[in-house]
Amino acid sequence: MCRNESKCCRAHSQRSPAMAIAMLLVWTAPLTATEPGVTSLANPGVNYRQAAGHYAVLSAGDVRAVIVDNDAVDDATLPKHRAGYNGIASLTHAKQPRNVFVPSFAGVNFEHIHDGATDRLREKFEPRKAPLELRIIDERTVELYQPPTPHFHLESCGRYQMLPSGVIEYTFECVPREPNFSKGYIGLFWASYIHEPAEKVIHFRGRSRGDDAPGAWLVGRTPQHGVLSSHRPAGWQDALAPIDDDFPLTLVNHPSNVEHTDNWYFGVCRDMALVQIFRKRDRVHLAQSPTGGGAGNPAWDFQWFQPNCEVGKLYRLVMRVAYLPYRSVEQLEADVAPYRFAE
Repeated sequence: MCRNESKCCRAHSQRSPAMAIAMLLVWTAPLTATEPGVTSLANPGVNYRQAAGHYAVLSAGDVRAVIVDNDAVDDATLPKHRAGYNGIASLTHAKQPRNVFVPSFAGVNFEHIHDGATDRLREKFEPRKAPLELRIIDERTVELYQPPTPHFHLESCGRYQMLPSGVIEYTFECVPREPNFSKGYIGLFWASYIHEPAEKVIHFRGRSRGDDAPGAWLVGRTPQHGVLSSHRPAGWQDALAPIDDDFPLTLVNHPSNVEHTDNWYFGVCRDMALVQIFRKRDRVHLAQSPTGGGAGNPAWDFQWFQPNCEVGKLYRLVMRVAYLPYRSVEQLEADVAPYRFAE
């Protein structure tokens, strides 16, 4: 299906008032006229075709990634992949052909939409349950478009673009279509389920919460799921995102005692580093669980809060995923430097 055909014949079904927003848990400003849309959700000039199947393979340099929608897949490329685990279903490297993610799950999996209110969370995994459309832009770029979701009515589109280096740039754009966020903000959460790493920890530069000391390398270690699980950005004010005390998404509302001072983090699995890089302006919260993907399989996640959300406005988050051989922190800092954002 070409872009023009889909625009004409599906405009009402995909852009109805009942739309949903898929968001990372981060604060960001609404786009302005000087910031044109990037994805096919916001930019009518983007040409695409609808994928014939439920996944697409992207490759560049030493890296190969398989991007999947919300459907189950069971074939030679994605054996026994479960429904609802959208995003990067497989990520491999010439030096490590084993998938870093749990094969039946995924990485950068758009998982939660919420407003911090327990009685409003009718479906914990709304982005994983609502239909997704896989759109092919070119041989290294695909999108996962989601019409307004059934409850929060958030319309979104996540673009996965593999750069020539093999780094994946993920651009997420969303539009709230109805005033359904009772506390005034949108909360979005992405999960990455890691397959049997020797160490379940993550590494980031940070400091004690509320301190003004320079950041130092820390080991993020959480004793169990939902305990000390979220690491806020430096200078974050908790009052900006009120969350009910009994809110059931425990990775969202159980902050640790430290905050991150830089905008990237990594974990190590089979001598490879999985690196997640963010823009400072997006104010992303890092999150983790030692058992998010089952026993022996941690989750290395992130979340994004959008304050003062307005119906019909476009919001954007941008991050990058790098999968690199790991020898030392110093080596990794040098390798990641070209892919960090200026702001």
